[in-house]
Amino acid sequence: MEANWEWYRSLLGVLEAGSLSAAARALGMTQPTVGRHIEGLEQALGLKLFTRSHDGYAPTEAALQLRPYAAALAASAAALRRVASSQGDGVRGTVRISASEVVGVEVLPPILARLRATWPELTIELLLSNRVDDLLLREADIAVRMVRPTQDALVARRVGPVALGFFAHRDYLGQHGTPVTLDDLAGHSLIGYDQENEFIRRLRERFPAVARDKFSFRSDSDLAQLSMLRAGYGIGVCQVALAAREPSLRRVLADDFNIELDTWVAMHEDLRDSPRCAVTFAALVEGLQGYLNSTSNSAAAARSQS
Repeated sequence: MEANWEWYRSLLGVLEAGSLSAAARALGMTQPTVGRHIEGLEQALGLKLFTRSHDGYAPTEAALQLRPYAAALAASAAALRRVASSQGDGVRGTVRISASEVVGVEVLPPILARLRATWPELTIELLLSNRVDDLLLREADIAVRMVRPTQDALVARRVGPVALGFFAHRDYLGQHGTPVTLDDLAGHSLIGYDQENEFIRRLRERFPAVARDKFSFRSDSDLAQLSMLRAGYGIGVCQVALAAREPSLRRVLADDFNIELDTWVAMHEDLRDSPRCAVTFAALVEGLQGYLNSTSNSAAAARSQS
């Protein structure tokens, strides 16, 4: 018996949801249907994929090893639907964009609104992710990244640098004072990351003040960190252009802490001739360049306040 795609889709659903009932709700199926899919897949493959546990379905080692392949099938199926939706004359169909939390929520909305106004037959899907392999796995058509894509199969365009600095709410600084040196940060409430990655490790080597044990608030969500800055919790890192939109945020230690990250827009080379992807790629590059051009003026204004 040959396994079909729906069975792998149900496998992925149970792996992600942890139970037949939760997977059925997420997939828009009935619980018996999902159960039949899992049984059919087990019979077709000759493998036991789940064991019943007190809190749901526990995956076997075989199921865990199949997971990335099921995810790849799901991504390919979604990409196939996006390509199918774009067939016909003109710019139409669905484009899936991958971007970080802050860029996706704080920077892209006006750019995408203008894109939609120009091309009303476009549908936009936004994936908030920092993964660099989204494009090769076809989980997204276009990605906005703060690191240069190195894969040969991608078409990439450098947009420019994003400036980062330390910021705090004016009320916080009014209550606790403004640090004059990096050493002064030891006496302040600091907002930062929870889990390290390669970029954070390099940053920590340059600036020991951003070590994890120095933070009184930790989160790997950039949006959570930004929200705490806005709430006056303490001092944290923020894009200079974003902070310039908020009169209540003040830059501190501008001369001592000034980081720049390159911004890139990339897509798979197979999509180069796709009208829906071509216009979206161009709109993202143009819109992000406008955002980054404002960064220079914002940086100068924020520096004068520090």
